[in-house]
Amino acid sequence: MKFLISLFLTVFLALNSLTAASPRAQSKKLEPSEKAWKFADKQLKKMSADEKVGQLIHIGINARFANQDSDFFKRLKRDVEENKIGGVIFFGAPIYETTILANRMQELAEIPLLMSLDAETGIGMRFGDATNFPWAMAVAATGEPEYARKIGVVTGREARAIGIQHIYAPVLDVNNNAANPVINVRSFGEDPADVARFSVAFIEGLQSTGTLATAKHFPGHGDTNIDSHRGLPIINNSRESLEKTELLPFRKAVDAGLGSVMIAHIGLPQIDGEVIKPLKESIQGDAEEGAEIVTQVATIPATLSAKVQTDLLRKEMGFKGLIVSDAMSMSGLTLYFTQEEAGVRAFLAGTDILEKPADVDAMLRGLRDAVKSGRISEERLNESVRRQLAWKYELGLFKQKITPIDQIDRIVSNSETGALAEEVATKAITLVRNDAGLIPLKKDAKIAVLGISNGFDGPSTMGTLVSSLRSGGVQFTSAYLQENSTAEQIAAARKAVSEADIVIAGLYGRVRSGAKNSVGLPEQGTAILKEMLAADKKVIGLSFGNPYILGSFPELKTYVVAYGDMSSLQRATARAILGTQDISGKLPISLPGLYPRGTGIQLIKK
Repeated sequence: MKFLISLFLTVFLALNSLTAASPRAQSKKLEPSEKAWKFADKQLKKMSADEKVGQLIHIGINARFANQDSDFFKRLKRDVEENKIGGVIFFGAPIYETTILANRMQELAEIPLLMSLDAETGIGMRFGDATNFPWAMAVAATGEPEYARKIGVVTGREARAIGIQHIYAPVLDVNNNAANPVINVRSFGEDPADVARFSVAFIEGLQSTGTLATAKHFPGHGDTNIDSHRGLPIINNSRESLEKTELLPFRKAVDAGLGSVMIAHIGLPQIDGEVIKPLKESIQGDAEEGAEIVTQVATIPATLSAKVQTDLLRKEMGFKGLIVSDAMSMSGLTLYFTQEEAGVRAFLAGTDILEKPADVDAMLRGLRDAVKSGRISEERLNESVRRQLAWKYELGLFKQKITPIDQIDRIVSNSETGALAEEVATKAITLVRNDAGLIPLKKDAKIAVLGISNGFDGPSTMGTLVSSLRSGGVQFTSAYLQENSTAEQIAAARKAVSEADIVIAGLYGRVRSGAKNSVGLPEQGTAILKEMLAADKKVIGLSFGNPYILGSFPELKTYVVAYGDMSSLQRATARAILGTQDISGKLPISLPGLYPRGTGIQLIKK
């Protein structure tokens, strides 16, 4: 009997997931029903103050196998059973370990947990065993918002299949600052109207599957040159300027029925001018070891500002969904506030979900003390908890909080998902410059492939490019350089390129949040590239990350933008330079002093 019940649930949920992928939300917005609100009111009356406070905290974890006697599992159990947390955000991990651990935590929870995932490029952004779609800027380079909608549908369907109900995407930031080290290709571009069109399409697709979308990072992280993982960015723009650029996509998303909004750690002096100073004893936060930490006298971040969250977002823009903080462990916040004070101030400003505290116990302690002292009123506490409960009910968590694992390999990364990723990648590749006429590539030339990366992944970073070129009939030598390359590796790279007639340079200047060299290239690789250009070597530059990198090498006569290092983009780039596919992408951003938005040389395959 147990087997039959399990089988029925598996089939039912699989069919329900497939049905949910259809555009049912085109006629109905995803929002809590009257029944959901009544249920929340009834549930709220049963809860103690400490239980309500616990719901505000959503912890962040990387799932892994953990014996129930392990310290890792015991800590999670304590957060669920004693701290009564409201949810979990998952980061990189294998899929099955994530789903099984999510189920274990749901079993322990009296009130179902809201499970979240930062999945801007689909669930493959966090899970190496799933399909990773191209970045938002690559999707925008196709010129077709329908691709964003389709990716949203697939993302929602796959998320629900592994036990996730809440997606932290899409990015609505308008990337109008070429020096932005943390948004970059995560944005749909620099034109607010285009960002709005693609974002709304993604949101509608995602929420049509019964999965909650999150627009981030309100009120806009695009015009910054500081990574909020390493410091507090300041956007000193007028309200009029913000309305024309940063706020436009968010307004369109709210009007379209957006379910949740993430608030950024960004100071906005012309909105809220409260001055803050760094703590004498602060927590470095989520910055990579060795990364520069930016400390300065600043103004209150949007995460702690009632003028931004309550006055602007709630009252003026009419947003009724969940407000989520950006990670409370980021340096943009931890440099200025203790976890106790940060949690209280964010909540009083209007936040419903305090995501990923650096110290869960400290934040809970601050919130509980504030409730006891009356600093946080019962009315304000009930408001956010009621909102969370209603959404949990609407998302089906009070009916079915356990996810069957038997359905996962039927739904996740199926042939439809892979085909969509390849199609988007094919149409995204953008040929910006072909002054030397090197594309299509002449296979009979003496060729070297040089990968230059700001990461530490090793030659596997360019593995897909190399294998795709070889399968396309190209013979070449190859070399690879990254941040910690040895003198021997640098010498080998210099020798390989010096002996070649044409060098294919894979420029992997990728967005690496909190890193000391996000979107840049290591010095040793940069030096060799500049040497080649000074010698008028024939070089094909392929940007597998930061599209603005041409500004550092303006002498580069051949330049292709792929917008990311996803396997689909590397395969498509190889086909593009070999002339075996059309090249049709157009820049969603301008390259300052070089090319305007919309640039893209169109080539038809041979």
